[in-house]
Amino acid sequence: MVGHPVLADTDVRWCQKVSLDFVNTGDHPVTTGKVMFGSHVIGPLGVDWATVTSTHQLPLPLAGGKKKTGSWRVCVDAWRVPLGMHLDTRDITFAWHA
Repeated sequence: MVGHPVLADTDVRWCQKVSLDFVNTGDHPVTTGKVMFGSHVIGPLGVDWATVTSTHQLPLPLAGGKKKTGSWRVCVDAWRVPLGMHLDTRDITFAWHA
């Protein structure tokens, strides 16, 4: 199970800090997994110009019945976010294996 993401700006407009809680509701520890982020490039008038995906490692291992918070600096190429635009990481999926 995954919680709601907490987003924060960084020192550059083409990166965003994303924090997310993961809960292992099973009995066995999770030892492998990845989280995939879809970062939307938003223009000054709110137009969604593009979505760029990135994949990161989960904060593992995660014992059964436990919660762990992961934080990532999610970035896209600087040229994708011209002056006046920003990122909004909205799409988050993950896969893990016990």
